Amino acid sequence: MRPELVARLGENVPRYTSYPTAPHFHPGVDAAVCRGWLQALNEGDEISLYLHIPYCDKLCWFCACHTKQTRHYEPVTKYLRSLHAEIATVSRLAGGKGRVRAVHFGGGSPTMLKPQDMVALGDVLRNSFSFLPGAKISVEIEPNDMDEARLDALAEIGMTRASLGVQDFDPKVQKAINREQTFLQTKTVVDGVRSRGVESVNLDLLYGLPHQTRESVLSTVRQALTLEPDRIALFGYAHVPWFKKHQTMIDEAWLPGPEERFAQSQLAARAILDQGYEAIGLDHFAKPGDALALAAHAGMLRRNFQGYTEDRCETLIGLGPSSISQFRQGYVQNMPSTTEYGRMVDDGGLASVRGIAFSDDDRARGWIIERLMCDSGFSAIDLVERFGEAGQRLLGKASSTALLDPARLLELHGDHFVVPVESRPFVRSVAAKFDKYFETGKARHSVAV
Repeated sequence: MRPELVARLGENVPRYTSYPTAPHFHPGVDAAVCRGWLQALNEGDEISLYLHIPYCDKLCWFCACHTKQTRHYEPVTKYLRSLHAEIATVSRLAGGKGRVRAVHFGGGSPTMLKPQDMVALGDVLRNSFSFLPGAKISVEIEPNDMDEARLDALAEIGMTRASLGVQDFDPKVQKAINREQTFLQTKTVVDGVRSRGVESVNLDLLYGLPHQTRESVLSTVRQALTLEPDRIALFGYAHVPWFKKHQTMIDEAWLPGPEERFAQSQLAARAILDQGYEAIGLDHFAKPGDALALAAHAGMLRRNFQGYTEDRCETLIGLGPSSISQFRQGYVQNMPSTTEYGRMVDDGGLASVRGIAFSDDDRARGWIIERLMCDSGFSAIDLVERFGEAGQRLLGKASSTALLDPARLLELHGDHFVVPVESRPFVRSVAAKFDKYFETGKARHSVAV
């Protein structure tokens, strides 16, 4: 690797699942604003729903999600009553406008729900919103939760895509992150969802975890590939103990350094590509016929709070504590505290507490960042045609970045700004160049690679 790129390995930059990023949300965008945005939906709008389940029966020390551990089910039962109340309120405010194209159950551990509660939640959604034929239903699955009854419940709610957290199969690594899960457990769940007609299986893998080596990462990847997943997400572990206190359970002396992290990521990516998968954006891979690969080929790949997606819906409604909604007007986030969330929604209110309304400049910068993250580049002509003066102003920034950066992370080819192949692992650093909030913000971020 070129020395000027090695220096970039330790940079801390946002992950850019949104722009502006969540640390820049503010309380001026609240429940009253969200109510107006919901009521402003158009009759023919296609929408996505995200449902957050903020509980796990065991806390993984690597996790940066908003969740809490509980050994009892009573808090989950109470929470589900609040979630049903929020769904009813959002549905009422939307007034029947908007048709659901996709639903994503995330967490926490959605599969911690009892089978009857998962089915009841699916019924509430379908009774509250109009679903389009062929709507996609995605569920994040914790293999340690699973049994035949839960597999049947997921089939009953119409799950079309299963996403399984694997992380790493090495027992030493698993012990260090408090996530013990055998290959056989994972295989049993993959076989179970496929036998019930699920059309797509995704596996989440991590590099940069405590005690990981290039050899252990490669061993995990090879085992995962034997399951023939339709997609693989290969994430770098984000060590953010100032944000998630339970990560202090991981001794930083166990973590690989920046150059080792990079080597692990490249070795794993090469092993996946060698099996015929296509690289999607920064850290995803898909079989050539998968919808994600087809979207990438068509220039229609998107990036949102769930990562890379083929979902083209302009509106994503987040339900549950900490969930973020995206409207054409801006972002709005729910109260993170589960207790406070319940108090806000149980009486028919919304839990929205902060967000940001888009300026023309935000929209133009957000489009550039999304195209960089999805396509490793963007068209100068498209930028100006889409955003007019706001786009024109950003052309100068793009040109100076391409001409003046000695690391050559961005180049100008004709009317296209392109991240060269060897620089694509650093695309988050390129995106940060177009983030007007990044230099002035006080938020701390994970390393770029």
